Amino acid sequence: MNFLVEAFISYLNIEKAYSSETTKNYERDLELFCSFLEREHISDLTKVNHQHLRSYLMFLYDQKYSKKTISRNISSLRSFYKYLCSEGHVKNNPCTLITSPKLDKKLPNYVNYQELENLMSIPDTKTPLGQRDALILEMLYSTGMRVSELVNLKLVDIQHGEIRVFGKGKKERIVLYGKVCEKKLITYAKDGRNKLLKDPSVQYLFLNKNGKKLSVRGVELIFENIVKKSGLKIHVSPHTFRHTFATHMLNEGADLKSVQELLGHENLSTTQVYTHVSNERIRNVYLHAHPRAKK
Repeated sequence: MNFLVEAFISYLNIEKAYSSETTKNYERDLELFCSFLEREHISDLTKVNHQHLRSYLMFLYDQKYSKKTISRNISSLRSFYKYLCSEGHVKNNPCTLITSPKLDKKLPNYVNYQELENLMSIPDTKTPLGQRDALILEMLYSTGMRVSELVNLKLVDIQHGEIRVFGKGKKERIVLYGKVCEKKLITYAKDGRNKLLKDPSVQYLFLNKNGKKLSVRGVELIFENIVKKSGLKIHVSPHTFRHTFATHMLNEGADLKSVQELLGHENLSTTQVYTHVSNERIRNVYLHAHPRAKK
């Protein structure tokens, strides 16, 4: 079993060029599945049938896994058995009759303009780390990029108000930033970054206190610290700023297709969730403003 899983993970890493975080999720899902099969005394992944998968899904439900986690597990198994079929390890894909649970529609959380300004005011821009943190907040909000894309930015990727980023599947796209972000970028690049830099060969834009590349977890900790200092009683993560970027863009009149391109969504349906947020805002404005809506 381990050999087939390892071969599949290598395929995702090398041929599909998936990010390390994505492949880790696949690996975790398949490890859980293999553990279940071992308890069921099934030692050959190629002998798994539809009934085995149904039993596995019942196991996940009994263990109180969320619908989102179960759905992701099913997706991982589909991809895995599709790979096994293409490599000739199995003739029939046992996942063809398995359906994913219907997920509850959950609107993305975002911060309003006042909360955003509150968070932006926290970093002490007189210090190298404060300049870095101020730029992190501004760049995530100004561009809508993912935190994984942010930490992998290099100096050569930034030119004249445009940033080249590599998203999921190493897909390249261009995101934009404005004057406010540019000012913070220049300050950090000329001052804060130079003070943090220990090794001139390091080309990454965002550095940690030791002068090395900042990690995704490092950015998450920065956010946790800033939110704590702000006094806001809401959950705000780096991904919240991506949601905020999209929501504010639509609220200010941007078209859905443009927002899709800037976010790097492959399908427009993924971006459409933000229209629900925008529509909810319009509804609240109507209910509070129209004389007959109040009655």
